[in-house]
Amino acid sequence: MCQNKNTNTTPAETTESAINTFDIEGHRGCRGLYPENTLPAFQKALELQVNTLELDLAVSADKQLVVSHEPYFRSGLSIDPDGNPVTKEDELNHNIYKMDYETVMKYDVGSLSDERYPERENLRTFKPLFTDVVNKAQHYAFTFQVEEPDYNIEIKRNPEYDEKFHPTGMEFASLVLDKVKELNIQNNTIIQSFDIESLQIVKAKNPDIRLALLIENQKSVADNITALGFKPDIYSCYFKLLKAEDITYCHNKGIKVIPWTVNEISDMQAMVDLGVDGLISDYPDRAISLIRK
Repeated sequence: MCQNKNTNTTPAETTESAINTFDIEGHRGCRGLYPENTLPAFQKALELQVNTLELDLAVSADKQLVVSHEPYFRSGLSIDPDGNPVTKEDELNHNIYKMDYETVMKYDVGSLSDERYPERENLRTFKPLFTDVVNKAQHYAFTFQVEEPDYNIEIKRNPEYDEKFHPTGMEFASLVLDKVKELNIQNNTIIQSFDIESLQIVKAKNPDIRLALLIENQKSVADNITALGFKPDIYSCYFKLLKAEDITYCHNKGIKVIPWTVNEISDMQAMVDLGVDGLISDYPDRAISLIRK
């Protein structure tokens, strides 16, 4: 996890440096191994020694930053405080933005099995606060004398849902930046989003925070960056959309390329062969076994 800053390196040292700086990101902690975006998933990712904890943020009614992929409790993964599984028809009614965090904590988001991830361990757990994740990571780093990981934080915002499922873009960004400052993790933080306006707001409020543009379209890299209006630090697209010329374009402009969500060893190897700077994976253990072998 430590970067080699010695410029007078041997070929072997250069290879080791490349391995150490390759960014292995545990997607939602490690969704393939433990319930997504929960403390057990982040704990496992820390034990695996990922470089970066990738996570998503929602906002509760009392303005707490809750680690959650959706701004509601998703069916198939959630059990309500009365012990009833949340149904597809009713999931939008379990709106985190309309609950205080005390209520959010009462939902079980780990006991139900997920057939997409047969290796996942099921256990009763809850959606943590972002502060809880950082505190856990910092405690782990201190206890085991390892570097604190980076935090790749996705602002999950759709402008159509402002003030319905989350705050406005300005308030959402402010909540995130204020918490990052409070926790003193500015240098460890990446903020990512599919929402261009959210990234633009963050850029205007704090130009020093690293930003990642999330992409799931077939437009050119140039068109996507033009729409953003500035050069992001990271171009992060769905891995099946990534081409060699995209990586060349980004690298020529000093932009790192870190695709999502790469789970199969063969796909990971293909991405490495293309020259990506990192991988976001539900199975960071697989990426680690490939990259750090």
